[in-house]
Amino acid sequence: MKQLVLAEKPSVGRDIARVLGCKKPVNGGLEGKEYIVTWALGHLVELMEPEGYDKKYQNWKMEDLPMMPEKMRVKVIPKTAKQYRAVTALMNRKDVNVIIIATDAGREGELVARYILLKNHNKKPIKRLWISSVTDKAIREGFNNLKDGREYNRLYEAAMSRAEADWLVGMNATRALTCKHNAQLSAGRVQTPTLSLIAAREEEIRAFKPKTYYGLEAWQGGVKFIWCNKKNQTTVFHKEFMDDVEKKVAGTPITIKNVNKQSKKSYAPALYDLNELQRDASQRYHFSPKQTLNIMQRLYEHHKILTYPRTDSRYLTDDIVPTIPERLRSCGIGPYKKVAAQLLRGKIKANKSFVNNAKVSDHHAIIPTEQTVHLTDLSSDERKIYDLVVCRFLAVLLPAYEYEEMKVVGEANGEIFKASFDRPIALGWKEVNALGNTLSIEETGKKFPLMKVGDCLDVTYKKTSGKTNPPAYYSEASLLTAMEKKGLGTVATRADIIDKLFNTFLLEKKEEGIRTTGKAKQLLSLVPEDLKKPELTAEWEKKLTRISDGKLPRRVFMNEIKDYTVSLVDEVKGSEGTFRHDNLTNKKCPQCGKRLLRVKGKKSTMLVCQDRECGYRETISVMSNARCPQCHKKMEMVGKGEDKMFTCSCGYREKLAKFQERKAAAGGGVTKKDVRAYMKKQQKEAKEPVNTGFADLLKDLKL
Repeated sequence: MKQLVLAEKPSVGRDIARVLGCKKPVNGGLEGKEYIVTWALGHLVELMEPEGYDKKYQNWKMEDLPMMPEKMRVKVIPKTAKQYRAVTALMNRKDVNVIIIATDAGREGELVARYILLKNHNKKPIKRLWISSVTDKAIREGFNNLKDGREYNRLYEAAMSRAEADWLVGMNATRALTCKHNAQLSAGRVQTPTLSLIAAREEEIRAFKPKTYYGLEAWQGGVKFIWCNKKNQTTVFHKEFMDDVEKKVAGTPITIKNVNKQSKKSYAPALYDLNELQRDASQRYHFSPKQTLNIMQRLYEHHKILTYPRTDSRYLTDDIVPTIPERLRSCGIGPYKKVAAQLLRGKIKANKSFVNNAKVSDHHAIIPTEQTVHLTDLSSDERKIYDLVVCRFLAVLLPAYEYEEMKVVGEANGEIFKASFDRPIALGWKEVNALGNTLSIEETGKKFPLMKVGDCLDVTYKKTSGKTNPPAYYSEASLLTAMEKKGLGTVATRADIIDKLFNTFLLEKKEEGIRTTGKAKQLLSLVPEDLKKPELTAEWEKKLTRISDGKLPRRVFMNEIKDYTVSLVDEVKGSEGTFRHDNLTNKKCPQCGKRLLRVKGKKSTMLVCQDRECGYRETISVMSNARCPQCHKKMEMVGKGEDKMFTCSCGYREKLAKFQERKAAAGGGVTKKDVRAYMKKQQKEAKEPVNTGFADLLKDLKL
């Protein structure tokens, strides 16, 4: 008899097959003496669309809402039906007596496998492979420690509850809004409160009124003292008050009243979870959260040099500690060689700052694997992400950064002035920066200014002023932070949620940050108030965790969701708001004749049909990587055929042909191959429908 191994993706499946010695090709997999390895292509099975329950749902009508199936059913996804048939044929073989789930070790990975088993009515016993990296060593160890599949039944219940809750709330709220206002309006339990967060920040900025503040500095050479009051505030909003202070101390020396020196330590930041990695990559390299996740997946699945990316933990478990030397040897090459060798010569000290079993749920923090890395095999973007992870890994293993701090308090005619200075003693973890380069230690010998109690210093006074700033518009990095704090989504879904909001034209990117579109503002005015509250979905996430922990029955949660769905639909039905397209153009759709809408996506501007059933779209401009020769900002490419040209917000315009000539003369730039690839991508985007029905809207839904 044989055991069938079900992986989530072909690349992982082939790696497992190689380790298990499965070399014989079979339809949909690889076979060996003891195992058959097959794979999904992500989800092969999903929840059935409304029309699968009743044909009347093919037409969107308000009177048919809410849609509340007695029992949720699943269906095979048509695009990947061929692979589903291959997987189930292997699963049903008489010589297969055990199914081993080897999909991603997490809530959604569990759902991928269990939906396939559910649709196939599987009765065979199941086992679970639970690993955090796909190196040969990890796979072998995982198969030596397979778990009983029943241990993960509660995780499956939580995953199923999440999917069904999103179906009930998303399908019903979206259909209700669309039918009520005859427009493509979508809502969901995570995307709507996320949109509300961004809109609330915009309102804060609009309502903000700057205030002028005033301060006073005292300079002696290169040493700066700052005035402060008894509450330790260094600025005030009353100009007259600060004018009086300046007159009071004018021409008066500062007498040193206190000099305090202290030795201090600063410890390395915690290891990366996915959220923190996405934030850093966004701030340093302007990568979108989705882009970072995709790069991480390649480093995990293809290169096998980093551990599982979709983790919400920043700590390791005790069992990982003995593997640290091997991980250091694997990543200790190139720019990391010196620090890794230094750590290997000493004793690895595991402490609570990065090793804590209680703070690890499904997966530990992202760290290098034991697989030897070949840096030349990595693309530029892959190298950047790898650098971040390796340097953070090295940093937590290095000693603390040590420095001496001196604080000086002075007085001038009764007014207090303070100064502070730092002197590095030992760089410790600061030996490595974000790119793995060694930092300078030149400042270690820096001396403090010579000051002692009683000294009188002749100083020059300088009044300062400034204006208070409004809160910043959200960037993708700060939005991730806000979503995490509010409990919106999970580390595995936040990037998809942000992308979905851009792709449905509810968000747009401007120089100052992420902004809501006119469509989004109207949508938020029409959506039931309760659905906009982050607290609601955060509470649901907590309940899903309780389901997976066995502390909350699934039926209790689902009954709450059904009651909530009914109330949402009733509220939309009874609402009096109206929706108007504020982006209509005079250009008509070539397919249905209705006027097109002008919408701005994340990287392009398009004309799309206002009819949700038509789905026509046309790309009219794309943000390129080409820089304007006048202001050096990125330029947009507009036009078609010979009329293609680059345009810049500063007013600069240049035809594509002229641009190519200029770049060629400069010895580089865009090649014909680059242009062909770009145009192919543009044509592909133009063919993709905006909204061919709600099945497409909720495809691969991860709200």
